[in-house]
Amino acid sequence: MSENIAVLGLGLMGTALAETLLAAGHRVTVWNRSSAKADALVAKGATRAATAAEAVAAAPLTIVCVLDYEAARAVLDGADLAGRTVLNLTNGRPAEARATGEWVNGRGGDYLDGGIMAVPYMIGRPGALILYSGPRDVFDRHEATLKPLAEPRHLGEDPGLAPLYDLALLTGMYGQIAGFLEAAALIAAEGRPVREFTETLLVPWLHAMASAQPRWAEDMERGDYATEVSNLEVNRVGLGNLVIAFEEQGVKPDLLLPMKEIVERRVARGHGAEGLPGLIEELR
Repeated sequence: MSENIAVLGLGLMGTALAETLLAAGHRVTVWNRSSAKADALVAKGATRAATAAEAVAAAPLTIVCVLDYEAARAVLDGADLAGRTVLNLTNGRPAEARATGEWVNGRGGDYLDGGIMAVPYMIGRPGALILYSGPRDVFDRHEATLKPLAEPRHLGEDPGLAPLYDLALLTGMYGQIAGFLEAAALIAAEGRPVREFTETLLVPWLHAMASAQPRWAEDMERGDYATEVSNLEVNRVGLGNLVIAFEEQGVKPDLLLPMKEIVERRVARGHGAEGLPGLIEELR
C-alpha cells in the first residue's frame, strides 16, 4: 500500500533511501539544505519541500539521515511533530538516541532510531540490514513501509539499542580490517602477492576462527575462561614474536600493539592460564 513518507537529508544514503521508497510505489517528499540535491529525485517522482518543516507536515513518517544527531534536531526544530513518527537513521551514540527520543516525544511525536548495516548501493537489495529500536507498536505500524529498504530487525523498546548494536558491529568490522591491514603489510614487505595470500589463505583462516566466536560468547556469559587451546601466556609470547617480526620486516605493528598490551595486562593479573575470551574482563 502506498504511503506518504518524508526524507530529510539527501547525501548518498538519504538519496538511496528515497529512491528505494519511490521504486516501491510510495509518495516521497524530500528536503535537503542544498536544494539541487533533490533534482534527480524530483525527476523520478518525488516532491520537493521548501523547508524541513514542510516535508514533515506532508507525511506521517519522516526519515532523517543527516550528519549527526545535533544536525537532526536542528533540522526538526521548526517542524510540528505532534502525531507524527520520526525515524532517525543518522549514525550516533546510544545516549544521543535516548535524548533525541525524549526530545521528539516532548513535542508530541513518536520516535524510532535505526542503524543502517549497509552501504548506499546495497539499500533495497538482499543482504542489507537495518536495526531498529523504540516502541514496538510504532515499529509495527511502519514495518511494512520500511521493508523495501532492507531487512528490518527490531531490537527492543530502548531507542539506544540500535546505535549500540550498530557501533558494536562496526567495532568488529574495524578490528577485522585492522588485522587484514597488518597481515597484508607483512606479506607485502617480502614482495609476496597480497591478493593471492588474502584469497587463498587469510579469508579461509578468518572464517575458521570466526566459527569459534559463538562458543566464546557463551564462555563470556558464564564467566568461564578455561581453555583447551593456546592460553593467554602462550598468546603473550606469540604476540611478542609478531611485533619483533614486524619490526624486522620494516612494518609498523601499530594496529597490533593494543592487543599485545591487553594480553600482557591480563597475564600480569595472574590469568595466564585463561583463554582469549577472558580479555573481556579487561575491557569492562
